[in-house]
Amino acid sequence: MIRLTKIEKDYPNGSAALRGIDLRIEDGEFVFLVGPSGSGKSTIIKLITAEIAPTAGRIMVNGYNLNTIRPRQVPGMRRTLGVIFQDFRLIEKKTVTQNLVFAMRAAGAAPKEIKARIPYVLELVDLTEKANRLPSQLSGGEQQRVAIARALVNNPQMIIADEPTGNLDPELSLEIMMLLEKINELGTTMLVVTHEDSLVDHFSKRVVKISQGLIVSDGTGGYYDYDDYEEE
Repeated sequence: MIRLTKIEKDYPNGSAALRGIDLRIEDGEFVFLVGPSGSGKSTIIKLITAEIAPTAGRIMVNGYNLNTIRPRQVPGMRRTLGVIFQDFRLIEKKTVTQNLVFAMRAAGAAPKEIKARIPYVLELVDLTEKANRLPSQLSGGEQQRVAIARALVNNPQMIIADEPTGNLDPELSLEIMMLLEKINELGTTMLVVTHEDSLVDHFSKRVVKISQGLIVSDGTGGYYDYDDYEEE
């Protein structure tokens, strides 16, 4: 569950990244966050993950009040989130399995839990046969599926996918988005930041559109055009 209430964010250079944002994401939802470059999408993600603090307003993330959260509580809050990046960010010298083991050990998982969880997640992302490959031995789509597995391996309540298909061709992009939809159907809340309107239009999901630090629409499905929201 995510609650952003009257959120404002000003950066030291004087720019107003967000101007009174109200956003609610319920457990189990699949939400696309869309908008042109500089609209405030990345700022929202950084606020949710507690990388930055708001100038004004209140943020709740999976039961944590980020306005009053203590530094020692931040790692626990972040373990409720899985984050997928455009550039994969895999450890190149570790195999697929070793990348996942590393993520689970970093979160404090017990060996028995690691042994049980990793085969399940690899099967879910269809990488069982690639478990002992290095990232360099995988295609771009396969590397992104490893990144998805890593985000999922600690069983987070919510996954944030930040431009997860930005480095992939259209066919692979659709494949990755369908995998995220499958994971969502298994109960994980999904927030996908993307600029790919054709992908958004392919799925009948909730679409939150942001421009110039404001939410300009919030609804389900339908084609959108960034040109309508570009800054003059």
